[in-house]
Amino acid sequence: MGTRIKTGDIVKIISGANKGTTGKVTKVLPAENKVFVEGVGNRTRHMRRSMYRQSGKKDIQVGIDASKVALVIDEKAGKTSRVGFTKNNDGKTVRIARQANNREIK
Repeated sequence: MGTRIKTGDIVKIISGANKGTTGKVTKVLPAENKVFVEGVGNRTRHMRRSMYRQSGKKDIQVGIDASKVALVIDEKAGKTSRVGFTKNNDGKTVRIARQANNREIK
């Protein structure tokens, strides 16, 4: 089974502190069910001094749960959809948008 959200997709956050924010997916971790979205999940990590580095602050990005995002199928209207899978005429498995009458997602 393929992944429902892929790198490069435009997604909208549907729950949590950043609800309503739209952004591009930069990275997907399917084993951890995490999605990294541009401009969302930016945190500051305080690093302890060690033999190899100085102490200080480091900007990191934290992934959000994949269940909190929905795929945007119409960027102008901001319409979202759930994602399903089907086989096309060639026998390849393709993603389809459920709210767009099972239209294939490019």
